[in-house]
Amino acid sequence: SAIGPAKLARLRELSAHFLLEKRFHGAHDLIITDGMALSIAAQACLPLLHMRLPDGRRAPQVAQLLDWYDDFVGIVVQPGAALARREITDHSGVVHRYEEALAGEAMERGPVMLSWEEVSRAGALAAEGRNVVIHEFAHKFDMHGMQRGDQVDGAPPLPPGFCGQPDAARAAAHWRQVMQQTYDRFREAVALAERFGGDWPWLDDYAATHPAEFFAVCCEAYFVARDRFALELPELLPLFDGLFRAAEAD
Repeated sequence: SAIGPAKLARLRELSAHFLLEKRFHGAHDLIITDGMALSIAAQACLPLLHMRLPDGRRAPQVAQLLDWYDDFVGIVVQPGAALARREITDHSGVVHRYEEALAGEAMERGPVMLSWEEVSRAGALAAEGRNVVIHEFAHKFDMHGMQRGDQVDGAPPLPPGFCGQPDAARAAAHWRQVMQQTYDRFREAVALAERFGGDWPWLDDYAATHPAEFFAVCCEAYFVARDRFALELPELLPLFDGLFRAAEAD
């Protein structure tokens, strides 16, 4: 959607600093053009525009908002989906190995991988509430400040005064309660659609796989199809506004 001149100037400044800080690598001989890098930078920086810093302070300079992405430098761009080898052990102790096609992946304290095929379709996918760049960088919000051994869970650091909560503990509890309730309802809707032919939810059903994926998929929809997001997930709108618009009045 169109954004105003002031917001556009802020996005350009953030994107320019992003391009200075990050290093792009093309996999399988993919040549990364300036246009490709700028497209990824702009989409990655869009969520930052009106956030507070990870420690809750206002950002005196817009470039400081890139502290949210300070745990990595590299961005690997694949021509298409990447095949990742997975290994899981079931309840019986049997190990299952399989390959998964990925449009993107964010690694804790590591690089972000993106499929250019998917990135290049951002305009067409926006109506569906999908954006792979925002999805993967949303995981970086979730990962911020994690200790080794922690698991991403769809609960990023929250700014002071979040949703009118008096302290950080109650803010975190409020976030988790609302997100969990909405996640549970979404999973039920997906299960009904799969088993009984009910209506499929608008949100990408990949969101039903894990709370961290639910958060990342919701971030995609919030930024590229806000009106539909507000209609489909009204209970989440105050949460996402509280996180991503915390500094709008600063």
